[in-house]
Amino acid sequence: MSEQRQGLNSLLATTVERHDTLLRQSRSMTDEILTAIDEKVEKPTCPELPEPVVCEAAPRSPQTEDREGYANRLAGKLVVGERERFYLDGPGFVYVARIDSGAETSSLDARNIRRFERDGQNWVRFDIPVPNSNGQYRTLEREIVRNVRIIQANVDEYERRAVVELQFAIGNHRQKAEFTLTDREHLSNNVLIGRNILRDVMLIDVGKEFATELPASMLADKEPDQ
Repeated sequence: MSEQRQGLNSLLATTVERHDTLLRQSRSMTDEILTAIDEKVEKPTCPELPEPVVCEAAPRSPQTEDREGYANRLAGKLVVGERERFYLDGPGFVYVARIDSGAETSSLDARNIRRFERDGQNWVRFDIPVPNSNGQYRTLEREIVRNVRIIQANVDEYERRAVVELQFAIGNHRQKAEFTLTDREHLSNNVLIGRNILRDVMLIDVGKEFATELPASMLADKEPDQ
């Protein structure tokens, strides 16, 4: 029994020693593998972010300003104030127009309105004031596109007013629209811009006046009275 016990102890000691040797060898091999990996594999790095591209607006030349004028736009619509310069094609007059979203149809100051017939169509001859003149007028003729009935306060009968189409510009926006011909002598502005022009085209900034500007070529020697 004594000899067997000694043999078992000797075998156990040998086994423990061999286990420790194998464990040390395994740790050594693991360290070598990790070192080799660190040497051969580069650590991942994040790429540098590219610098943002800044697009500078091309400078506006005087020719561009003269051709296009100055105009504020929001969502594609022209931003106008309570009053704007209004260029009337044909005579080339520049008036100050009042912008009024409460009026359905725009109107133009006209005097001596006379209806007549031309080639079977209804026409109208009327006089418009010349800006910055002492009571001078220019006579225009236009075909009547329709008529409107205006009922005055405390008057039983209605007034029949002619509506004509006129080409005009506000800022760099050009358009042809309907205007009612009416005597605006007692009003402060020769032109009224109503919803038929404002709708889908212009936005009103009620805190401003002259929010947009006509091209310089239209304003030359044609400044209206303020």
